[in-house]
Amino acid sequence: MNTVQIIGLGAGCIDDLTVKAYNALNENIPTFVRTERHPTVNELKKNIKIESFDIFFEKFETFDEVYEKITDNIIELSKQHKKINYCTAGSPYYGDIVTKKLLNEYKDKINIIIIDGISFLDKCIKLSGYSDYKSIKIVDCLEADEYSFDVNSMNIITQIYDEEMASSVKLKLMETYPDTTEVLNIDVLDEKVKKIPLYMLDQEKKYGFSTYFCIMPIDISKKTVYNIDNLLRIVRTLRGPDGCPWDMKQTHQSIRQHVIEEAYEVVDAIDNDDVDNLIEELGDLLFQVVFHAELGSEDGYFNFNDILNNLCNKMYFRHPHVFGDIKVSDADEALKSWESSKAEQKNLNTYTDNLKDVPKSLSTLSRSYKIQKRAAEVGFDWPDAEGAIEKIKEELIEFIEEYKKYDDHRMENEFGDLLFALVNLARFVNINPDVALNRTINKFINRFEYIEKHAKKDLKQMTLNEMDELWEESKFHLGI
Repeated sequence: MNTVQIIGLGAGCIDDLTVKAYNALNENIPTFVRTERHPTVNELKKNIKIESFDIFFEKFETFDEVYEKITDNIIELSKQHKKINYCTAGSPYYGDIVTKKLLNEYKDKINIIIIDGISFLDKCIKLSGYSDYKSIKIVDCLEADEYSFDVNSMNIITQIYDEEMASSVKLKLMETYPDTTEVLNIDVLDEKVKKIPLYMLDQEKKYGFSTYFCIMPIDISKKTVYNIDNLLRIVRTLRGPDGCPWDMKQTHQSIRQHVIEEAYEVVDAIDNDDVDNLIEELGDLLFQVVFHAELGSEDGYFNFNDILNNLCNKMYFRHPHVFGDIKVSDADEALKSWESSKAEQKNLNTYTDNLKDVPKSLSTLSRSYKIQKRAAEVGFDWPDAEGAIEKIKEELIEFIEEYKKYDDHRMENEFGDLLFALVNLARFVNINPDVALNRTINKFINRFEYIEKHAKKDLKQMTLNEMDELWEESKFHLGI
């Protein structure tokens, strides 16, 4: 079997090489380095023939292509020479994608020997002066996104190759941190540490594989940004022995109504096109989720991680057209794929099972809407909105007939049928009946407020005609 010896060159000069690495480099076998931009390489080249892969970084446009080609080249060279050295900066175990690819894709095809060296990470941590080793997060600059960072830990972003990469990392960090957050720009090889505000992070003159960014954890007493862990701890504190008496009393049942109320307030913020309020209301709704998670954790039945795991599993399972091999061409086909996956996951074996699966705790309007929509999926529906309109007329006549008879029970039944028919029409014209009715309620309140403000006497002293005049006037002045 062909052999590749992967040698870590350490994070400094040739004196940092391990004895084992030095001996391997003097075996008189072909030696290749990922890059010559390492002080140890220049020293080694005085006595050893070394070839580098630097040309690959110029030849190919993306780092993915670069590392793919280097890996392929190493495999071919090992076949040609039977045994070769591949050298990388620092430790092969930290940040060298070629080593990762060799171990993941070729460990059963070639003999891989790893000779470790002092890692850039170890040296970076020492240069940073940070001593709390319990909370350090390592982020690969090539894989980082705005969800990669933890404000409660020191974040180390590795190997900032160039100005473009620095700019990309800066923009992602600014999704989480304030623009003025202090960042350490550390050159591990030169042992230089510079403090830079986040917004200036891509304005330096020199970047390279030895450039690391470090951001210290934000002190809880000086918080300007938080993450979900902070919220989980806040709720646990509120429920704890020294917490809030009101929060400590609550149960799933006692606060169940708050979930509905907060959801409607989110809808209000959306309807009002109020972004600041939407942020606040979404936060209130998230608080309800976290609070219920804490109650579940205290009872020993479930915790927040169970909620997350269940949700992520559901999203993966119900999107085979995204995460699997199912193909869809538009939103309608995607929805059908979702519903099919949902039925399979929930063991909904009959069409009626699918109707019964609509939660009873939904508002009656929303529950009607969903049930009718599911019935329509199997063809139990009017061919167009005209059929729904005729059904409304029919149900209204039947309700009026029962109203004239003063039969409370039958009148209630017919009124329910009328509402059900109205919801059916709403479905045909893509109107959410709950949202529509809520908007009308708000409109009513606004017009009623106009009447009260402009009335010349107490409302109880006014006639209906007088109030109706102001009502009509409000339509013009309020524009609603």
